[in-house]
Amino acid sequence: MSSSLPATDLLKTPLHDLHLELGARMVPFAGYSMPVQYPAGLMAEHLHCRASAALFDVSHMGQLRLTGDDTAAALESLLPIDVVGMADGQQRYGFLTDEHGGILDDLMLTRHGAGDATEWLLIVNAANKEADTALLRSRIGGRCTVQPRPDLALLALQGPQAVTALARLNPDVAKLTFMTGAAVTLNGAPCFATRSGYTGEDGFEISVPAAHAEALARALLAQPEVKPVGLGARDTLRLEAGLCLHGNDIDTGTTPIEAGLTWAIQKVRRAGGARAGGYPGAAVIDAQIASGTTRRRVGLVGLDRAPVRAGTSIVDAAGALLGTVTSGTLAPTANRPIAIAYLPKDHLALDHEVYAEVRGKRLPMRVTALPFVPHGYVRTPAR
Repeated sequence: MSSSLPATDLLKTPLHDLHLELGARMVPFAGYSMPVQYPAGLMAEHLHCRASAALFDVSHMGQLRLTGDDTAAALESLLPIDVVGMADGQQRYGFLTDEHGGILDDLMLTRHGAGDATEWLLIVNAANKEADTALLRSRIGGRCTVQPRPDLALLALQGPQAVTALARLNPDVAKLTFMTGAAVTLNGAPCFATRSGYTGEDGFEISVPAAHAEALARALLAQPEVKPVGLGARDTLRLEAGLCLHGNDIDTGTTPIEAGLTWAIQKVRRAGGARAGGYPGAAVIDAQIASGTTRRRVGLVGLDRAPVRAGTSIVDAAGALLGTVTSGTLAPTANRPIAIAYLPKDHLALDHEVYAEVRGKRLPMRVTALPFVPHGYVRTPAR
């Protein structure tokens, strides 16, 4: 988590002063000064999120509002997901692709409203938000309005007790289910909350006017279940959940099919579907859905205790290079080394043994199903 920008040139989120007050260790990340951890430390923060409720500042992410009668169809010219068929309040995971089927960025899209009041809320990665905005404006700016929202902050409240804490501020949030969202008032501020996140746990992402962000964060931290958590634990949490990090596990050199993200491309957008293709790289992606790929993203668990980090080579028993680790850590919840890597198709079987080359040693690892830790998403509304 680093940046080439000197500290004096880093951007600050609306919660920057609160982070300092809470004793956060700040680091450069995607051009921002961001909290990597608080005094409790990464391990305690990670485990607290799994057991209770964790508050993350993710205001560095890009938020965009898209409006216009042709917005859904316009978005389908860039995204391989079913946008037209989305209902009011529905959220979908998706990605922008290039002409080779590579992943320019992954994102979250939510539809809000109906008829003339329909708008689309797009959350993109911090490092890509300027490029994504330029791409959207250049490709579909004539068909819809693309409005970046730097006036909004973004908070993520994650963990099995997140709903308990947030419902004290507005009981209506308990009615949301995984991958749905709604406009809600929280601590007196007009917000848009989705029941989603990047930890594998139940939780919410809350778009809030920047001027109200600190007050809302303080109101959430006042709840007995909630503690602040930094980007360090956010990364170990998402890795245990088997979720991709753009720039590490997915990028323009990987396709959604190689990355195991075929599930995110609805059948209506695949070959033979009612609105198949029409987006960059569709021919490549459809061919891979039909015929498979030469490699796939897999989970690996270490048989020794030594952590296996990104960039580590994965080899077979004879020492032949198979692939490279894209993300890896000693997992706090799983309590063992875990990693994500791309391996050739003849090395994908569950429990297949490969080796990580770490400091001159070959450490045994086994292919395992993702996620490493079961997801805790809530798919049934509260009664």
